[in-house]
Amino acid sequence: MSAQSRLAELGLTLPAPAAALANYVPAVVSGKLLIVSGQLALGPDGQLDPAHCGKLGGHVTPEAGRQAARLCALNLLAQAQASLGSLNAIARVVKLGAFVSVVPGFTAIAPVVNGASDLMVEVFGETGRHARAAVGVAELPLGSAVEIDAMFELV
Repeated sequence: MSAQSRLAELGLTLPAPAAALANYVPAVVSGKLLIVSGQLALGPDGQLDPAHCGKLGGHVTPEAGRQAARLCALNLLAQAQASLGSLNAIARVVKLGAFVSVVPGFTAIAPVVNGASDLMVEVFGETGRHARAAVGVAELPLGSAVEIDAMFELV
């Protein structure tokens, strides 16, 4: 089943791709790779939900963090679709780089980032399994609890 069909089957709608916040582009195609810049946990309205702002281990719960990571993944897919015309141009998810805003001592970062990783597998199946980095940080743009970038291999 194609990624576009799977997205529809899952009942998922991609948000409008977010504009870059600074001097960079949202995505770059280089050879057979699509590299998507870090995406925040923006909702369908293009805004950050207060539940997805702040620090894990502070007032952001692990479940809200997982949902924020899932939103980041949807935004990654929106940028990919905008760049390629269709998610069906993606052969495999190669890597996710995840940054999670945490209080000192919060180490349960990997389960939070699974919100994004799980979505990639839901949409792409086995080719959605990827390499990953998951890093706790002090602050993220706009106060987002999570930011994730991606690398995709193209067909």
